[in-house]
Order: sequence, then structure tokens, then C-alpha cells
Amino acid sequence: MNASSSKPFAVVTGASSGIGFELAKQFAEHGFDLLIASEGQDIIDAARRLGENGANVDSLTVDLAQYDGVEKLYQKMKESGRPVDAVAINAGVGVGGDFTHNTDLNAELNLIDLNVKSAVHLTKRVAKDMAERGQGRILFTSSIAAVMPAPFEAVYGASKAFLQSFAQAVRNELKDTGVTVTALQPGATETNFFHRAGMDDTKVGANEKDDPAEVAREGFEALMAGKDHVVAGSMKNAVQATAAHVLPDTVTAELHRKQSEPGSANR
Repeated sequence: MNASSSKPFAVVTGASSGIGFELAKQFAEHGFDLLIASEGQDIIDAARRLGENGANVDSLTVDLAQYDGVEKLYQKMKESGRPVDAVAINAGVGVGGDFTHNTDLNAELNLIDLNVKSAVHLTKRVAKDMAERGQGRILFTSSIAAVMPAPFEAVYGASKAFLQSFAQAVRNELKDTGVTVTALQPGATETNFFHRAGMDDTKVGANEKDDPAEVAREGFEALMAGKDHVVAGSMKNAVQATAAHVLPDTVTAELHRKQSEPGSANR
């Protein structure tokens, strides 16, 4: 990483594929240098592909579900010798299935460590630096699942509800500092998420999904405009998010169940 570069500098987590890779691509195409991080070795190939856009891209293979992993990423940021102009806290994982009988506790605790704890941890580090400098942008990848109960994704939905609330609270605290916080709320998106979450046999897993490139573009534009949140993707997502603010939780939970219940793809 070139510490003397005049380009703005962004950090993207979970950037090896899906929305994270497309967010990193947005930054690269808009003149940012990058540090991207993910647990798998494919982050190295992602950095190579992003560098084809003319950006200076560094990568880090790291498990952000671990405390030391977040500290390792933050140390890498500091070693660059550059202020972080934007950070996209995107790394996350899902777990699908019947919470009481079928899902694995360790997988759900790992989900909390990655989706919740690592987001709080990294924000704790970067927000202070940005506030002291008087500028910066923070993007959280939340979800429309944040605004409704999520049966058969119970822990995942709760993790996104936490992120949504956390993002809005930190945004308010930082409102006079020159630092903005934006929550990106996609709906079902064409990534490896549903397969990894064990949801291939669900209606939402089997149905047509949004383009991650479009979701990322809307998220990037909202971040750069300083918006508090954006519901990205199809109009259906905006309708669901609006309905969730009007309908009782019991109703939206039942609607979500119809999409996420195991075996619903065949009904």
C-alpha cells in the first residue's frame, strides 16, 4: 500500500464475493485505494481483480469473528500510514433452520461474533479516528430482515436488527463530527448467502434475487450522499420494509416464515 498516494482510502470487510466484492468494486471505480478483508484465501484473487480497475488494493485473510482478527485488521489499517476515508463493515453470515431443533449453537454463536461483535469492535476503532480527524464515512450492511422478526433465521434477523439500531445510534452521536453512518438494507440478493446458510430448500433461497452489483451501487451512492439508510434492490424490498413499520410483528413474522421455512421452495 502506497502511503503517499493522494487517492482516498477505503476498507471493505467480507469483500471476497457477493455484495462485499461489489462494494469494493464501487470504491475502486470511483478512485479509491483499498484494503479488503475476508476469511478465505479467495480474497487474494478478489484483490487482483479489483486492481484491474487501476486501484491500489491490499488484502488481508483474517477471521473477523475472532477478537484478534479485528485487531489484526485495524493494525493493518494503521500500518498503511493513511487515514481511512470510508469503511464498509459488510462481513456477515447467516444460519437458517428451526432454532429449537435443527440449528447448531456454535454456528449461531459464531454468527453473533461476526455479525455483531466484530462490527461493534471495528467501529469502536475506526469511528474514534474519523471523529478526531473530522471526516469519514461508515457503511453497515444491514438487511430488510432488520425491521421484522425472521423465523427460521432467528439469530441472523436479530443480528441485523442490532446493526440497524447500532448504526442509527452511532450516526446520531457523530452528527456534529463530520463523520456519517449509513445502513445498507438489501433484500434477498444473488450471492452464496442462502447456500451457506443451508436455505436452498426455502422459497426465498430458490426464488429470483437481486443483483449484488446493483445493491452495492445503491449502497455506495447512499454512503457518499451521507444518507442514514437505503433499502436497496427491487421495489418489493421497499414495500416489505414499509409494511414492516405498519403491520404488527406477529403478521410480519408469519409473512417471513412463508419465505424462510425449510421445504417452502416446494410448496
